[in-house]
Amino acid sequence: MRFFKIIFAVIFIATFVFIFSSNAADVAKIGVVDFQRIFKNSNAGKALQAELKSQFNKMQAELEKVKSEIEEIQKSIERQATVMSKDVREEKKRDLQIKIYDFKNLEKKYRSELRKDERKKLMSIQEKALKIAQEIGKKEGYLIIIDKSVTIYTPKTLDLTDKVIQEYNAVYKK
Repeated sequence: MRFFKIIFAVIFIATFVFIFSSNAADVAKIGVVDFQRIFKNSNAGKALQAELKSQFNKMQAELEKVKSEIEEIQKSIERQATVMSKDVREEKKRDLQIKIYDFKNLEKKYRSELRKDERKKLMSIQEKALKIAQEIGKKEGYLIIIDKSVTIYTPKTLDLTDKVIQEYNAVYKK
């Protein structure tokens, strides 16, 4: 008798869970978007990466030019150290220190400008991707769409990133 009660309870609970889980799946449609992948794989993200690389290379070339000037001055001071007076040598060393200081400031300035420009453009891409994800959510009836970076685990079936990238690329072409 006790055995039948346990079987009945298990069947009842299984039926209850099955009925409500199938209804909940219809109601609670959840999606996940990986913005890092959008930045890496979308046409706009790739264009941004190429642009930033170009800016970086240009700045790096200018820094290398200044660095070579500093090295040349340093070599000149070392070569002429024996024939220069102490005052002239100290003045040249001071000028060299000023050049080195200016170089470091220029390097910091370039890094700051590059980061600021990157942040600004990434925010623009993210805003557009968010709008596209919201449109997909409204069209397809999603209850919630979240950023993948805030989740620990999500099955691949919930990932909407490829769809967002595809629509973003279509908009980006225009």
